[in-house]
Amino acid sequence: MDAHGMKLLFLATLQRAKKRYRFQISNFSVLGNHFHLIITPGRDESLSAIMQWVLSVFAMAYNRKLDLTGHVWGERFYSRVIDGLKEMLRAFEYIDENPVRAGLVARAEQWEYGGLAHHRRGIIGIVEEAGREILAALPQHAHPS
Repeated sequence: MDAHGMKLLFLATLQRAKKRYRFQISNFSVLGNHFHLIITPGRDESLSAIMQWVLSVFAMAYNRKLDLTGHVWGERFYSRVIDGLKEMLRAFEYIDENPVRAGLVARAEQWEYGGLAHHRRGIIGIVEEAGREILAALPQHAHPS
């Protein structure tokens, strides 16, 4: 499985998780050795349970394809609460620019494994539509009409 296949498998796992748990993803980026998600668990949902399921199901599928065992990502997931619109905008920009900083693309919208590309292309299933506040500050997340 190449890097493209790995990222697609992770995205497919996120889609499966959204059928099993109630949560929203506002933005994301999947790179070769890590990922970023802005995720909001639904009422009475546990972020830890959601992430444990995503990471274990992804690891099992990935390892089965490559005849490996163990964790795929290097570390346990890290989470923090985003408090307010300013922090949310900073998180969006950080996630959008991560593949650019890594030298993987020249412009953030070129990264096909991220929320920005999904928003711009109107791809649904993983990322939610950007809200008014996000679009007012980051119009690049709008789907071109």
